[in-house]
Amino acid sequence: MNRTEIANLILTNLNENKDALKKQFLSSKDEIGYFYLDNLLPETLALEIYQNFPDTKEAVKKKNLREFKFTAYQMNKYDVLLEEIVYAFQDKRVVKLVGEICELKDIEGDENLYAGGLSLMEKDNFLNPHLDNSHDKDRNKWRVLNLLYYVSPNWKLENGGNLELWPKGLKESQITIVSKFNRLVVMSTHNNSWHSVSKVLKDYVRNCVSNYYFSNAPFLTSDTFHVTTFRGRSSEKIKDILLRLDNGFRGSLRKIFKKGVRENPHQYKK
Repeated sequence: MNRTEIANLILTNLNENKDALKKQFLSSKDEIGYFYLDNLLPETLALEIYQNFPDTKEAVKKKNLREFKFTAYQMNKYDVLLEEIVYAFQDKRVVKLVGEICELKDIEGDENLYAGGLSLMEKDNFLNPHLDNSHDKDRNKWRVLNLLYYVSPNWKLENGGNLELWPKGLKESQITIVSKFNRLVVMSTHNNSWHSVSKVLKDYVRNCVSNYYFSNAPFLTSDTFHVTTFRGRSSEKIKDILLRLDNGFRGSLRKIFKKGVRENPHQYKK
């Protein structure tokens, strides 16, 4: 299927559940607005997407104090279906409808896939609590929504590798959203939208299609520019100190170099 056909399926499901999704998002909007929708696409198509995901050996490994995961964003290296599903979420009709659900106007996708594309996490992979970079690659537009579509069959809570939201800050309990097969999660991104991915505990790869939406205006009027900002968990006292120092260093560099010391390689070079 091509991206337009897939977008049509996404549109139908979102429209059928629009009122419930809007209620879910708005009820959480004052902290971290989010909604999720199960069975987004026909099961056979979701399975086909999963089966065509690259192996972690074909992806870019990112391993440091902040995270341990694999990403794939040079989409022409992989099966064509993967590029089609990524860009189906950037169909202008899909973007507009998601904006209506979240009560956001004038939002747009990102054809460069800056920090987007495919995400793969195998056993022992993790993503520490963090705030996403506030802007796009050129630092012209604000990042306002994060879309995560999970495609690993039979994924369960006990597997780990689940999305965690921290609406009341890192000292309070998190909300865990299981990375369930064929589930779409949409969450707001702003100065308070702390989120993480728990460590994968099983010998099984969690595959996710990732997109971001941007706007000329921030999600919150109080938002300010920031680099991707990581913190340690409550049990990681020393790691938290090191990550705070790392955040400060990288933030200082961006005050001097607006687009960073070097161009971020995580983007689709067409």
